[in-house]
Amino acid sequence: MGRRRQSVTIKHVAADAGVSLQTVSRVINNEPNVRPAMKAKVQASIEKLGYVPSIAAQRMSGSRSYLILAINDRDRTIADWKARDGRDWVDQMLLGGMLTAAELGYRMIFELVDTHSDHVERELGAAIAALQPDGVIVTPPHSENAQITGLLAESGIPFARIGSKEAGPGIAMTMGDELLAGKATDHLIELGHTRIGFISGPAEYSLTSWRVDGWREAMANAEFDCDGLLERGDFGFESGLAAARALLDGEIKPTAIIASSDQMALATLEAAKERGLNVPKDLSVISFDNTPIVRFSNPPLTALDQPISATAARAVELLIDAKKNGHPSEPVVLEGELVVRGSTARVAAGARA
Repeated sequence: MGRRRQSVTIKHVAADAGVSLQTVSRVINNEPNVRPAMKAKVQASIEKLGYVPSIAAQRMSGSRSYLILAINDRDRTIADWKARDGRDWVDQMLLGGMLTAAELGYRMIFELVDTHSDHVERELGAAIAALQPDGVIVTPPHSENAQITGLLAESGIPFARIGSKEAGPGIAMTMGDELLAGKATDHLIELGHTRIGFISGPAEYSLTSWRVDGWREAMANAEFDCDGLLERGDFGFESGLAAARALLDGEIKPTAIIASSDQMALATLEAAKERGLNVPKDLSVISFDNTPIVRFSNPPLTALDQPISATAARAVELLIDAKKNGHPSEPVVLEGELVVRGSTARVAAGARA
């Protein structure tokens, strides 16, 4: 039986180079006060032995942990995972955050915390104490939870608040929700629609009001009325179904509907089918999110693609850079795009009245 190859450690590098463990650590972490000749000697040993620095070795300098912590809402995330209905918020966040962290010599750790729990401070405090992260990414609704942001501010750890643009500690980041809602509305207006309904998300998310504001502003700019064309959901299918039914059965019949999540947009397709309406001939539909499932709906949904991966990647970059250069004083905005598919079309001539 072959002998198992022993992994190369920082101790092997130090012995080969004839230097201390601390010197190797300083070279790995690109710390100052290392003579060029000594640095070259250590680098030569690293290359010779094929050594790959571990987080433990990087942390020996004591200045950084080389970990970024990302937290998401426990209840909503677990519900999405169990439903297995195509939502990929977490996947996209990990895609952008983990790859960027790895490129910069870091690792990203993902944790679930219940934003409504009485134990939220204890849960987050325990995670911070155990991991000692160099930065934290906070997602909605955590990003506007004063308990969470206050605890992070007190700890002195840089953190990014995705889905928040309010003044306060941390790096405020948004995905241009108001701009995207306006972009969707303008697209429908260009197709001749004047009665454009909107299904918003829950009030606990600030992005809900931003999206409604974007829709209202675009409608006002075109001198179209919004009265009777707004309903609220909770991002889920059932709430979207109730909201779509209310709009389609209301006094002012919309010729188009923008839904604030893919699940609510899929529910709108169902509500239209119940009423014998053809999408997009009788009703155009646009969704937020652009998760994988919308490409396989009938018809495929026109959707607002949110730059979740790019936002998480940028958050990692800003957090790593924060220790040296601080962080932006203004909210960082990464705007997505409108992906046009088969659920939107020019309004039928008879529907203009």
